[in-house]
Amino acid sequence: MTEQPTSFERPEAGVDPAEDRGALVRSSTPSTAHSTPPRTAGGGAGGAGALPAQARTGETPSTPGSTAPSGPSKEPSVIAGNGPEHSQPSVAAEPDTHRPRPVPEAIPPQPGSEQPPSSAERRTGQGVQPGRPTPMRRDGDRLRFVGAATRRIARGIDLDEIVMGLCRATVPTFSDAILVYLRDPLPVGDERPTGPVVLRLRRTDRIPEERDTDGFLPSGAQQPEPTELSELSTVTAELCEVRPGGALAEVLRGVRPVFADAPAARAALPELLGEDGELIIPDGQRAILAPLRGRRRVIGAAVFLRRPDRLAFEPDDLLVAAQLATHSALGIDKAVLYGREAYIADELQRTMLPETLPRPTGVRLASRYLPAAETARVGGDWYDAIPLPGSRVALVVGDVMGHSMTSAAIMGQLRTTAQTLAGLDLPPQEVLHHLDEQAQRLGTDRMATCLYAVYDPVSHRITIANAGHPPPVLLHLGGRAEVLRVPAGAPIGVGGVDFEAVELDAPAGATLLLYTDGLVESRLRDVWTGIEQLREKLAATAQLTGPDHPPPLEALCDEVLDMLGPGDRDDDIALLAARFDGIAPSDVAYWFLEPEDAAPGRARRLARRALARWGLEELTDSVELLVSEVVTNAVRYASRPVTLRLLRTDVLRCEVGDDVPQLPRLRQARATDEGGRGLYLVNRLARRWGATRLSTGKVVWFELNRS
Repeated sequence: MTEQPTSFERPEAGVDPAEDRGALVRSSTPSTAHSTPPRTAGGGAGGAGALPAQARTGETPSTPGSTAPSGPSKEPSVIAGNGPEHSQPSVAAEPDTHRPRPVPEAIPPQPGSEQPPSSAERRTGQGVQPGRPTPMRRDGDRLRFVGAATRRIARGIDLDEIVMGLCRATVPTFSDAILVYLRDPLPVGDERPTGPVVLRLRRTDRIPEERDTDGFLPSGAQQPEPTELSELSTVTAELCEVRPGGALAEVLRGVRPVFADAPAARAALPELLGEDGELIIPDGQRAILAPLRGRRRVIGAAVFLRRPDRLAFEPDDLLVAAQLATHSALGIDKAVLYGREAYIADELQRTMLPETLPRPTGVRLASRYLPAAETARVGGDWYDAIPLPGSRVALVVGDVMGHSMTSAAIMGQLRTTAQTLAGLDLPPQEVLHHLDEQAQRLGTDRMATCLYAVYDPVSHRITIANAGHPPPVLLHLGGRAEVLRVPAGAPIGVGGVDFEAVELDAPAGATLLLYTDGLVESRLRDVWTGIEQLREKLAATAQLTGPDHPPPLEALCDEVLDMLGPGDRDDDIALLAARFDGIAPSDVAYWFLEPEDAAPGRARRLARRALARWGLEELTDSVELLVSEVVTNAVRYASRPVTLRLLRTDVLRCEVGDDVPQLPRLRQARATDEGGRGLYLVNRLARRWGATRLSTGKVVWFELNRS
């Protein structure tokens, strides 16, 4: 919205009362000014000029050189016709009275016109020819301009908006051009800069040559030369280092705006603008250097310029420049602080959520996160995917009450706890039970909902436990969307409740969608209505790709978020989609080995047969060696049968499980040691390897590239 100057004057048709680049100062011709013949129906002598108000009944129209009537007089107002400011005319004007046409202040004089008015004429407005630019002649004009300009500056939120608001509010109303320098980098809050003070030219603005006078340029008027404000960014220096004790440092320390012809500014401006900067400084009081001081320190400077054909600045204009500089600097300070807070919020939320999703065997994953609003970028919603032993994966989605920094901190602690519990390979209901205990230790009012699911690609089954969270939706390969029947349970943090887990089929090609309530619940709809809309949206999206091809995961997530309409964003949204590919039974080989001395030899023979069946004979030597070492270490301490499983996917994976909870550690064997070299061989030959503790023991696994 463009600020308009406060005025009771009604402009003529075809004249825009508000300049889009700042509030234009309106001018009117006082009763004591030179008069022109009134406009007639046939177009009189003053047809295109500004006309004075017609004389009152019984009065003689004023003529050049005439004096005002006797009696108390006030300075004529520039906004309310010819009468005094804040007063009504004693006699009503005629119905067809023509008001003066408002003339922009930035109109250059016509060649060969009269000399600029004297100081007294500038104060009263007398002697100004119709159609000529008039300055802000009264304190009321300046106050109205400052009010409109500061409102425009205050509308900005970020740094660029505030600087642009300053430029657009001052050009062309107050100055013909402006240069804004800001510190680089800008200090934040109480931070004390360590290096030298450097000012960078942030923005320049000027009256464009093609519209210098907004269409009022008289015929034959001269355009400014290229060196006169037309190429500010190329003539002035982009960077300026403020030398301690220099002229520029003294002006900035003084805080008050100064004219360019003042002794202090005469030495400071070349330092600020550079060697060629003097080319754009007009003679006389047509340039103002105004320091920009924030709450604690000077953060930059602004230079206001007027062309030589404009009226020079007056001493009162220094007060206007001071107000503009103060409001702009305080706004820049707040914008910098807001930017820092937004950066901290983004970094906090980014570290709380997974940076990248894992790529477990037999399942593909995609995720989305949307904050509640731009001003509340952190919240308590989270999602996670945690690889588990046996090629399984844990899928987690949760929601802490609120979307504040406190909610994000609690969410981070619960997510870390869930990852730790998943590493212990606890059942889903046990994981939720321990999360409930952790939430109670964090505080009495720490409430959250959570859904924890474990997918096994070998058995094509999924185990789900719920703690007050919306139920997941399963999209089948044929396009049917199903809301899974999962016991709701109580939210985390209630305490004293049991959680129940259910085991369901997870067919290949199906897609499981986990989400938070921000996706399906808002002020405009209840949660079950939103769940039904989500189910219908998934089914409609699946129809687009046909019954034999599931929709792409990334596109599916985008389509789900498109169901949000205006007013539906009341809460954070976390979304996790899992496409179940599974592992075919023909790609799995599984055996039990008794903990005896012959177990390693039998394991080598079984592995050799499986590789021959899969056509992977080139891996036989490496697999036999590594399987022999791992199985030998397992049967040495195991008291129950040892499990051996080979999985053929994009890699060859071998898993050996036993009932001993102690995890093996890689160490460097000495020359006199008889053992301790098995894991060293695994570490050197395998693509990657690891060991995971289970509730019944542990699993040691390694992977080899198939080619």
